[in-house]
Formats: sequence, structure tokens, C-alpha cells
Amino acid sequence: MVAPKGKNYRWLIVVLLFTGTVINYLDRQIIGLLKPTLESEFSWTETDFGKIMSAFSFAYAIGLLVSGRFIDKVGTKLGYSVAVVVWSLAGMFHALAKSVTGFGIARLSLGIGEAGNFPAAMKAVAEWFPKKERALATGIFNSGTAIGVVVALIIVPIIMQNYGWHEVFWITGSMGFVWLLFWLWLYDVPAKQKRLSSEELEYIESDKGDTTDQVKSSVKISWGKLFSIPQTWAIVTGKFLIDPIFWFFLFWLPSYFSSTFNLDLKVISPELMLIYGATTVGSIAGGYFSSVLINKGWPTLKARKGVLLLFAVIELCIMIAIAQFVTDKWAAVGLISLAVAVHQAWATNIFTMASDMFPKDVVSSVVGIGGMTGAIGGILFPIFVGYLLDVYKIAGNLTGGYNLIFTICGATYLTAWLIIHLLTRKPANVPDVKNI
Repeated sequence: MVAPKGKNYRWLIVVLLFTGTVINYLDRQIIGLLKPTLESEFSWTETDFGKIMSAFSFAYAIGLLVSGRFIDKVGTKLGYSVAVVVWSLAGMFHALAKSVTGFGIARLSLGIGEAGNFPAAMKAVAEWFPKKERALATGIFNSGTAIGVVVALIIVPIIMQNYGWHEVFWITGSMGFVWLLFWLWLYDVPAKQKRLSSEELEYIESDKGDTTDQVKSSVKISWGKLFSIPQTWAIVTGKFLIDPIFWFFLFWLPSYFSSTFNLDLKVISPELMLIYGATTVGSIAGGYFSSVLINKGWPTLKARKGVLLLFAVIELCIMIAIAQFVTDKWAAVGLISLAVAVHQAWATNIFTMASDMFPKDVVSSVVGIGGMTGAIGGILFPIFVGYLLDVYKIAGNLTGGYNLIFTICGATYLTAWLIIHLLTRKPANVPDVKNI
């Protein structure tokens, strides 16, 4: 079915999801930009910072597991609203912290709230878009992760120059409440949305009765049953192995450029803005690329896995180049920009695979389970990174520590793709299970 011309309320929903994701990552990224300031004020080591990041990851993991099921139960509108309130308050509470423990508690609270963003957003995409448009819609809202970081790079130095680090947390934390007003006003499921035309509703629901889901069941699938399905573990693999790499980019790149190239993080940084801005291009392009293949007649899953393999090979080449050859700041900016763009292209297709393979009523749960395992990887990886960098710092070769980490990250994508491919070779039939 062809999309109705001039009937684009579903894309307004994407704008809402995009803006919510911008705020989510703005609040998440602030501590990375304030790292040198907070390290100086509180005498943190790299290991201390790693522990604080792991506190967020631990809470994020638990939050994803709980929020995915919660959102499937109460619906996208209420579920997303609760998540925004929790993470916005937690972001503001950072301003009250005075120790590693205090910041750890604030990060725990932030992780619980922020975990609701992607399960809710992916469920909204599944509700509002037919499969052939989902990757592009996902790529657009997922690009908000990068824009949130760019916004942070702009406003954090401005607030710091005029006020202080406490005010950074107070001001940015309040933004979620402004967004919430628009969400409550504009969002509802398509069947209940009075602003939606009948033509666009028919187009959105053109996937009804679709039989291409890899996971098939005549009734709703129980939450516990999801863990026995190979396709669930394919999403788990993609998140567990790859999510921690992006968190490394988020939380350690400012410090990497500060220590390796003497970048001043107290002023607006064009270098970091360019890098994080590149993820927007990768996110949208990655979703568009696989959607083009589907429109050309490729089976949905074949298109997703094909682009994932391509991105994995490209990422390995980039990471090796960064680790082995980069000594110039702008060369590092160029290669890392490409690396984070390819990462987001990968991430967009992993997210979309959940809505491709599973019925709509469990998409949020599957995304939550996958996100939880990604966060578990995020618990372990920052501790490893912090320990490794401390070792190399003592040896007087901090850059060498970063280069080793880049190499490890590059090899991970191909490993993840191989496991995903093996787990999704055959459809899964799930008969006679209890309602979710």
C-alpha cells in the first residue's frame, strides 16, 4: 500500500520520540563533560569514575527489564510519561551530590528512569508504522542520541561559564517536564487518535494480519517465554556486545581528547560536536539503507542482517586504523566520527529487528530484555576501561590504553553478527502460552 500524500501525523510522533531521546541523552552525557571539573573538585580516579558509570549501567539494566514489561502492560503513553518524570528528577538530584557515593546514587536513579526511553519509543514505532518504514522512523528518533550529546556540548560550557556545575544539572533536568506536556497532549495509539485521517490510519494498519514475523503465535506470548526463543537471544547478543561500545564513546571520548590532544572541555568543542553529530547521519542512513533493500524486494530479515554485516566489516577497519595510525587530532576526529556513525547505523537496525521478528504486543518487552543485557555489558565494560586506563596512565602511556580499547571494540561487531545470524536462521513457533 502506498503512503497517503500529505497525511503525516505519524512523522509528528517521530519528532516527539526524537526530542524525548535528545533530552534522555543530554541528561545522560552531562557527567562525561563535567568529568574533569568533578575529578578536580572531588579528587576522583579513573576507577572512581568507572564505578559511577557502572552504577548507572546497573540501574539501567534493571530498569530496562522492568520498564519493557511495564510499558507493554500500561501502554506507551503512560509508560513513557512515568519514565520521563523519574529520569528528570534524578538528573536534577545530581546537583545535591557531594561524593562518589552521592553521584552513584544519583546515577542509579537516572538509570532506572532513562531505561524507559527505548522500549517506549520502539513500541510507539511498531504502533505507528508499517514494517517498511520502521527502520527509517527508528533511525530518525535514534539520531536523537547524538543530538542530545551535541546539545550538551553547547549548553554545558555556557552554563558553566555563567553559573556552575550544580546549575547544569538543575537546568537540564527540568527540560523533561516541558517535553512531557507535549507528549500528553499529542500522543495516543492510532486507533484512538482523533487528529489522524482515515487514509493514514488505513496505511498504518496495512501490516495487520502480516505473517512475516519470525516469532509466530496464535496468542500473546508470556514474558518468561521470550527467554526460550532464539530470536530474543539474537537481540540480546546485539545489545550486550555492542551497547557498551557506544557508552565508551559517550563517557570517555571527551576525556580521551582532553588527555591525548589537550582539548579544553570548559569551552564549546567543535571537535566533539562533529563526532557526535556524525552519529545522526549514521542512524538515519542505516535505517534508510535497509528500508531501501526491503522496498527493492529483499526479505526483511535478510536486509537487516546484510547491512549489519557490512557495518561490522567497516567498523573493524576503522577501529584498527584509529588504534594503529592516528597521531593527529583532526585525523582522530574524522575516523572516530565515521566509527560512531557506523555504530549508530548498526544500532538502528538491531532495534528495528525486534519489531520485525516479534508481534507488536511484546516488542517493548523484547527491547527491554535486550537493553537490559546491553546495560549489563555497560556495567562490566566501564570497570574494565577504568582499570586499563589507570594501568596505562601509571606506565605513562594513556594513549596506548585507548588504542587497545579501540581494537577490542572493532573486533566485537563481527562476533556479534555471526551469533545473530546463527540464532535467526529459522522462524520460531510459540504455541499455547499464557497472556503477557
